[in-house]
Amino acid sequence: MENRAAACSDREWLEQVYGKLAVKMKAQCERIGSSIPYTTGKDGKYHDIEEGPWGIGFWTNGFWPGMLWQMYEATGDEAYRKAAAGVEERLDVLLKSCETVDHDVGFLFLPSAVANYRKTGDAEARRRGLLAASLLASRYNLDGKFIRAWPDAMGKMAEMMGGGDVRGWMIIDCMMNIPLLYWASEETGDPRFKKIAVNHAKTAQQYIVRPDGSCNHIVAFDPETGEYLNNPGGQGYATGSSWSRGQSWAVYGFALSYRHTGDESFLNTAKQCAHYCIANMAVNDWLPLVDYRAPAEPVKYDSTAAMCTACGLLEIAEHVSEHEKPFYTKAACRILRACEEKFANWDPQQDSILTGGTFFYHDPTGENTEVPIIYADYYFIEAVLRLKGNALFLW
Repeated sequence: MENRAAACSDREWLEQVYGKLAVKMKAQCERIGSSIPYTTGKDGKYHDIEEGPWGIGFWTNGFWPGMLWQMYEATGDEAYRKAAAGVEERLDVLLKSCETVDHDVGFLFLPSAVANYRKTGDAEARRRGLLAASLLASRYNLDGKFIRAWPDAMGKMAEMMGGGDVRGWMIIDCMMNIPLLYWASEETGDPRFKKIAVNHAKTAQQYIVRPDGSCNHIVAFDPETGEYLNNPGGQGYATGSSWSRGQSWAVYGFALSYRHTGDESFLNTAKQCAHYCIANMAVNDWLPLVDYRAPAEPVKYDSTAAMCTACGLLEIAEHVSEHEKPFYTKAACRILRACEEKFANWDPQQDSILTGGTFFYHDPTGENTEVPIIYADYYFIEAVLRLKGNALFLW
């Protein structure tokens, strides 16, 4: 990727952060290896995902290997490659049954198997990536022209998000999963993968993105006819609100669809959603609220939304005119600096880089509100390395 360090408002800040990041990640790699972290426990340490309630199929399990592949690209340290390959082998069990995965196979296998294949050419990693793409394509609803998000087993979570028949649900998150289909199409020359991805993105444009650039989280269709039904509230404050991480998936996801298709409408949608995020974050010291339309109190932050938004802004900057680039790059830098100052933990003896991650707005336990969450760390690393010019493209 083009070196954009000079475009950052503080080159010295970037180099200092990378230096601390290299120390932190080296220590974590030695400590964690091929375990799969999600968040820290009460002891402040990462524990393997299979020791908790989420299990090997949880959608976040590709982000730790993604962090490792990014650091391998930046440093060439074999320890990162070996640990990432170990996680990928563990994830292989998910490909043995279509009942064990949902639309988040992109989040699982793009930063693990596909990253491995792109970097090393490993044939087994390619096999895993293509199997994952086939599973994702199999979730396509022909009449509604969307990829179904969740299996029937998610019915309990559906009740928390407004209720309904999950067989007809699509969610904004999948904009970050469909790059798996673009990759599979490019890799095999089979256009069906790309066509499914494009159709899903077009449906998301029509039903998820609002005219002001804000987004619904969920859209419900009749699973038999594809007819639009409604938009349940999802993980934000309420129906009609603006869940910030969903906004970030839109910014980055539509920008990636433009990268893979050249369809200008996708870039325009990404910019529309990005401007909405920038306007809301700029008035809040460049820090991300969990929902941009939630009540003023209580204040709840989500660093994961900020980090993914920053990466999306840097992706947009890759595709706009030289006149426009600084607008997106500077906004990304402001977000990164604000969150690093407020949320970063650079102690190499403690797990996680960023705290401040919130899984969903209405968390009855409080255990998933403003805590370390692994994908905040992944997108932070990707953004820093993008600015330095030595990130591995995973999407």
